[in-house]
Amino acid sequence: MTATSTKLIESFYNDVWNKRDFRVAHEIISTDFRFRGSLGPVKRGIGGFLEYVEAVHKALGNYTCIIEDLVCSDDRAAARMVFRGTHQSEFFGISRTGKNIEWAGAAFLGLSDGKLSRLWVLGDLDAVKQQLGAPADCRF
Repeated sequence: MTATSTKLIESFYNDVWNKRDFRVAHEIISTDFRFRGSLGPVKRGIGGFLEYVEAVHKALGNYTCIIEDLVCSDDRAAARMVFRGTHQSEFFGISRTGKNIEWAGAAFLGLSDGKLSRLWVLGDLDAVKQQLGAPADCRF
């Protein structure tokens, strides 16, 4: 595991996701960043990704990403994650419940020229649906 890659990933989650420090985002994310999250659409570029970050924070107050385990090399990383937030506005068509929700996920990241170049996230959407009280046949 390289120290530089580890610091980059930790900053991405602590500063960009958890604190919404978009100045840091522009420093550590490549301009042609490719993102596919389990909660939503595919995004390309920093702007599209940051819109996604804002939408998640709007729906889930106090939203945080917690790195449980991280494996890095110079050009890629994998992380076992926990995501938490308070359901405060419509989320996947479900009106505000006020419930605190938590789910597990995995993130696969690519690094290029000292910046994040891609991210693919898989999350336990069934856990999200159950906690929000969504019907069993609900499809996000």
